[in-house]
Amino acid sequence: MKSRQFVLLLCLVGFCLIGVCQGGNLRKKFYKDTCSRAEDIIKIKTWQHVSANPQLPSKLLRLHFHDCFVRGCDASVLINSTANNTAEKDAIPNLSLSGYDVIEDIKAELEAECPGVVSCADILALSARDSVSFQFNNTMWEVLTGRRDGRVSLASEVLTNIPAPFFNFTQLKQNFQNKGLTVHDLVVLSGGHTIGVGHCNLFSIRLYNFTGRGDQDPSLDPTYAAFLKTKCQSLSDTTTTVEMDPGSSLDFDTDYYAILKGNKGLFQSDAALLTNKGANNIVSELTNQTKFFTEFAQSMKRMGAIEVLTGEVGEVRKKCGVIN
Repeated sequence: MKSRQFVLLLCLVGFCLIGVCQGGNLRKKFYKDTCSRAEDIIKIKTWQHVSANPQLPSKLLRLHFHDCFVRGCDASVLINSTANNTAEKDAIPNLSLSGYDVIEDIKAELEAECPGVVSCADILALSARDSVSFQFNNTMWEVLTGRRDGRVSLASEVLTNIPAPFFNFTQLKQNFQNKGLTVHDLVVLSGGHTIGVGHCNLFSIRLYNFTGRGDQDPSLDPTYAAFLKTKCQSLSDTTTTVEMDPGSSLDFDTDYYAILKGNKGLFQSDAALLTNKGANNIVSELTNQTKFFTEFAQSMKRMGAIEVLTGEVGEVRKKCGVIN
C-alpha cells in the first residue's frame, strides 16, 4: 500500500515539474524576498504607458491571452523569430498583436533592479491586470506569481490553439475545454472585447459573403451591419479597424454584453455565445457590472495558470524577445 502511495506521489511531483499543474505552484508575492519592488515597478511602469496610450489595456490583455493559449502562460508569444525558427508572434493570428515594447521597457527596469529574477511571463500577467486596473485606480484581480519563461516558440502551433473569430459555439467550447476552462470562462473572458478594436478582414464576411452567396449574416442587427459597411467597404480590407464596443472601446465595463444581446457582437465568435442556451443565460447575468467584475477576476486567475512552468523548469529571460 505504501509503495502505491509513493508511486502516486512521484507521479504528482512529475506532473508539477512538467508544468501541467494548472498553476498549483504559483503563489502570492513570489518575489517578496528576491525582488521586493517587482510588482510595484510593473504597476508604475504600466500605468505610465497607459496614461500615454489609452488603447494599451486591450493590447496587453490580448497579448496575455494569446500567450496563455499556446504552450501555456510562458511568454513564448514574446520570443522573436530567428533564421532557423518562425516564432509565435509571426503567425497570422498574432500579426496584429502589439505592446511588446512596453513589456521590454518594464523588463529593462526590473533587470536594473534585480537581474535575472522576474520572468517575462509574470510581467505579462501582471501588466495585463495593471493596465486594465488603471481606469479604476484599483487592483481588479489577483495575479499569483512564480511563472517561468518557456524556451520554445513555434508559429505552427498558433492556428491550432488560438480561438478564431469565426468559430461557432461548439468549436469555442472545445477550444476552451482543451485549456481546462469552462463555458462560463468562455463567456466571461469574451467580455474582454469591451475594450479594443477589430480588423475588418476578421468579420467582413458577415457583411458581404456570409454563406458564399454574397449575403449578410442574418443574426447581425441590420442597422449595425449598415454602419459597419461604411467602415469596411470590401472583403479585402486588412487595415481598417472598428471599435468592438462602439462608443466605449476604452472603458472596461459591461457594455459588451448589452451589445451582444442586441445582436451587435462584432465577430461570429461573439454572436455564437447567443446560440447556446446556457451561454446565453450567462451573457444576461454578466450585464450586471458587479457580477462581471467578480467573475472576470476569477476567470483571469484560471487563465493565467494554464500550463505554467514553475520551479526549475524553463528559465528567466534576460530579454523577453530572446531565449537565454
